[in-house]
Parts: sequence; structure tokens; C-alpha cells
Amino acid sequence: MKMICLDLEGVLVPEIWIKFAEKTKIDELKITTREEKDYRKLMKYRIEILKKHNLTLTDIQGVIKNIRPLPKAKDFLDELRKKAQVIILSDTFTQFAFPLMEQLDMPCIFCNELITDEKDYIKDFKIRIEDGKYHAVKALKSLNYTVFASGDSFNDISMIKEADDGCLFNAPENIKELYPNIKTVNTYNELMSSCV
Repeated sequence: MKMICLDLEGVLVPEIWIKFAEKTKIDELKITTREEKDYRKLMKYRIEILKKHNLTLTDIQGVIKNIRPLPKAKDFLDELRKKAQVIILSDTFTQFAFPLMEQLDMPCIFCNELITDEKDYIKDFKIRIEDGKYHAVKALKSLNYTVFASGDSFNDISMIKEADDGCLFNAPENIKELYPNIKTVNTYNELMSSCV
């Protein structure tokens, strides 16, 4: 049986932090895993920026509630789920993901958790396991699934390499140049053809 593992942001929905940066006009928050390889470093940086600007989890969630899936993403996912099992593997957080998952008819998602204080400020985050996308793919393979993986950022590379097959989806030039041996596709039709 085949299992399809997809990244969330940049593949099915816009980058949450970029949308929040645009809304708040805080350009420092536009840095994502497309630029920064070290996810812990990136999140600590983001938390410091939020603290500096006195922004809470509720502020971010207010922006997320207006985010819609990328054009044709839901149709792609609906069709894909008719052909294979699908798991979303994301480094986002449960507190961010739920309204987006509702719009995508609640696909299975593995993601992380934010830790807030009594005033709703994000003080830390809990990663379920280091390099969780890679470990999820490895575990699925140990259960005798044939795994296809796709994403667009540095934090997707290890899962794509561990999968039986995979590709980058709409990846930026810096990542495509660093990983020329990983196939790149740019449309949902191409992604569908690659994974099923």
C-alpha cells in the first residue's frame, strides 16, 4: 500500500508566518524554512520578534482564520485521497493547523505544539521529535508502506530522501540548486502524476 506524505505550508496552504508578517508589517517574520535550515533557531527568533512587538497567539490565529488553501489545493487533495492514503507532515503547530485542516476536510496531520503563558504569549514550543518528518516516513516504511514524500523547504529534504520516491514542489531556486538530484514539480497535475 502507498502512503503519500506532504508538507503543508507552501504545498497546500500559504506560508502562515509570511501572511502574519504581511499583516503586521514585520518583515523579520518573513523568514521561513526556505531560508533557515535550523528550525529551532528559526522558532526562537520568531518568538523573540513576537515578544518585542507584544504579539500573542490569538493575534496570529486572527490572521490564520482568514487564510485560504492555495488555488486548486483542495481539489488536488480530494482527488489524491481517493487514490492513496495521505498524511500531512508539518512543522507547524496544532494551534495554527486546525482552521486550515477544516478547510481541507480534516486530513491526517502530524505537527508540533506551542507553549503559551497565562497571558497568551508564546513562550516556547514542543517538537514531537527532532526531524519528525524523516522519522514519520521511516516508521511508515517499517510498516511496509511504500512512501512518497513532497515539500518545498529545507525541513522537507530528509523526508524526501528517506521516502521510496519523492519530489520538491514549487521549491525556491536556492533549494533546487542545493539539491539538483531531487526532482522538482511546480503544478498539482505534475505532483499527482509523480505520486500515484
